[in-house]
Amino acid sequence: MRWGPVTREDARPLADFWAALEAEDRTGEVHSLDDVTEQLAHPRIDLATGTLAAWEGDRIVALGYLPARQAADETHTMRLWGGVHPAHRRRGHGRRVVDWAIRTAPGLSERAFPGVPLELHLHVSDGNPGLAVLAESSGMTAVRTFARMERGLAGEPPTLRPPEGLEIATWTPELDDGARHVRNESFRDHWGSVPHTRESWRDHLIDSHNFRPESSFVALAGDQAVGVLITHDFGTPGLRQAWIQVIGTLKEWRGRGVAGALVAHALAAFKEQGYESAGLGVDTENPTGAVSVYTRAGFAISRRSRTYALYLPQREARDESGAGVHE
Repeated sequence: MRWGPVTREDARPLADFWAALEAEDRTGEVHSLDDVTEQLAHPRIDLATGTLAAWEGDRIVALGYLPARQAADETHTMRLWGGVHPAHRRRGHGRRVVDWAIRTAPGLSERAFPGVPLELHLHVSDGNPGLAVLAESSGMTAVRTFARMERGLAGEPPTLRPPEGLEIATWTPELDDGARHVRNESFRDHWGSVPHTRESWRDHLIDSHNFRPESSFVALAGDQAVGVLITHDFGTPGLRQAWIQVIGTLKEWRGRGVAGALVAHALAAFKEQGYESAGLGVDTENPTGAVSVYTRAGFAISRRSRTYALYLPQREARDESGAGVHE
């Protein structure tokens, strides 16, 4: 077994690795070759020190991926992405990846946000109990529960008019700054959220090959954006699903039906555009009552997951890649 960092030339074996994880764990997260290519070009990842993979021949069988966030408030939250190939589990590879992340994240965080406290997060699907055991044995604590919600589009979508004085417009580049502003302001009181810079907004959302401008919408009160719904299409095999990547409403406009009207408008557009279903992810403890909004629109929870967290002190960044190590 050879351990070391990944490079941009490793997109194909990484895509195969993610496909093997999805086939076993059924998380609903599909990573195409284009998705992986974007991941490897992420501006907040240092591939040399922020990734670790185990190789068996030309196959990746374990992975750790540690990007920095685009911003940090009182705490910098780093999420550990990765896993272990189903055929190689219970051999200590997951422990090695988590231990590497605990050693490595403080240095990466200090480099990105000097002096800011760090929390390392690990997202665990309820379909992967072994990972939950690993997280807990590593000192992590479950701190939040998230749900994947989906609904089919075969029937009639809900009909809900926008509040008086409001119109819903299809996203255009001219509306993009307003859309980003709404997202940042509406997520200020959401757990774990940090503002998007103009660069990170484009890198993560608007410039992604998954972005669907014709399926994304902005709620306008005159010239002011007060609500936003951004849609991606991840190319789920065998299913055309529109994924609502972002939905938010300015705080002063909450409780007036803006989010419900945006969702209803989007669902009608999705159906007309040939999508078979719609999906989204939601914090089940969301303070805005989002779960109820989506339930009224016909969405139902299809999967749950938990986020585990560990506070880590920062230290000087150094190479923890483990390159050249064999076992």
